[in-house]
Amino acid sequence: MTDPRHHPAIIVGAGPIGLACAISARRNGIDPLVVDQGAIAESIVKYPIGMTFFTTPERLEIGGHPMTCAGAKTTREEALMYFRGVVRAEQLNVRTYTRLESAAPKDGRLHCQLASQRGAEIVTTDRLVIATGYFDHPNLLDVPGESLPHVSHWFDEAHRTAGQDVVIVGGKNSAIESALQCYRAGARVSLVYRRPELKPSVKFWLRPDFENRVKAGEIRAYLGCEVTAITDHSVEVRDATGLAQSIPADRVYVLTGYHPDFSLLRQLGIELTGPEERPTHNPETLETNVPGIHLAGSVTAGRAISEIFIENGRFDGDKIFGDSTQRARADARYAAHPRPVGE
Repeated sequence: MTDPRHHPAIIVGAGPIGLACAISARRNGIDPLVVDQGAIAESIVKYPIGMTFFTTPERLEIGGHPMTCAGAKTTREEALMYFRGVVRAEQLNVRTYTRLESAAPKDGRLHCQLASQRGAEIVTTDRLVIATGYFDHPNLLDVPGESLPHVSHWFDEAHRTAGQDVVIVGGKNSAIESALQCYRAGARVSLVYRRPELKPSVKFWLRPDFENRVKAGEIRAYLGCEVTAITDHSVEVRDATGLAQSIPADRVYVLTGYHPDFSLLRQLGIELTGPEERPTHNPETLETNVPGIHLAGSVTAGRAISEIFIENGRFDGDKIFGDSTQRARADARYAAHPRPVGE
């Protein structure tokens, strides 16, 4: 008799890469269960409303399903419609708002504890794939006031900032673009960045726009400054000389990057090595030091999240579920999709 609690594979993460892994599994005769603690493509759900991807649509496609969009680049809303459409077309077994709490080997299987609004349950699997990405775990400043209600680690919508004093912490593309959007929505914008200059990877169309707004006094830039505290109405900073300043703040966006769920990886027994905390895994099959547990997508790189992205991580499922020929083809396709310039 078939055990309804057993699944030949469980994929944790219903983002683009987790869904691509599920498609690879199905096409290799394995019917996986996909779970996600949020919605389908939860990381994209957290993107700013109306955001446009830097990359072109064909580089986001999974399973051979064409992605269509109204313009040259895909919007957040178009991507969400596409990925839920793929789930429907492929008839993938996806459980949203379901979290993997733990997993441990027993009697030749991996016993996984899942938690959802229905409560806790134990299911078993032969193969567990962790494709959780990193967007749920922001890099914290660890300063007083960071958890105040008007502070967010995700940018939502510039319209919300009209007429307000807004402080954005960070110096990468997301911070620069958010600062420009808030300024154009009518906010009084300050940007704080701990380095004396912006990162070289800032998009070539964003950098001059931002720098011109700073020169014109339309955006205030506090470069080479560290945030020391956040209060109900200000962000406190200190520069390299020790000079302290108080910046008015009705809303604060701390856009300082993200990292994988290291606590989950450690709980699973996966070894993390080096300052970047890279999980130990076989690069050919993506199997970790724990038999039966595989990684997919950016989680394979630890803190070096910029190495893996949708454009090349979408081929990881063929490495996990495919044969040697499919793995070789996945490597070739990976090499053929280098990271877009400036990302």
